[in-house]
Amino acid sequence: MKPIDEQHIAEPGLVVLDITDGDEGTVRAVMAALEEHWATSGIVPVHRDLGQPGVRARVYADVLRPGREGP
Repeated sequence: MKPIDEQHIAEPGLVVLDITDGDEGTVRAVMAALEEHWATSGIVPVHRDLGQPGVRARVYADVLRPGREGP
């Protein structure tokens, strides 16, 4: 994954979340749950890092804006 720098999170409320787990289904479930609460980049592709256990995904979220369950 590309490094996170200040330009990614230059505004209050913007966050970058790296999600790692043993299986793709769990990572997708976490992304779906985050999407319910906050405005996110959605369900993004999951990938494996060669020589590392598990799978990873990076999600961008705005914790100041509601997701699907919001008003």
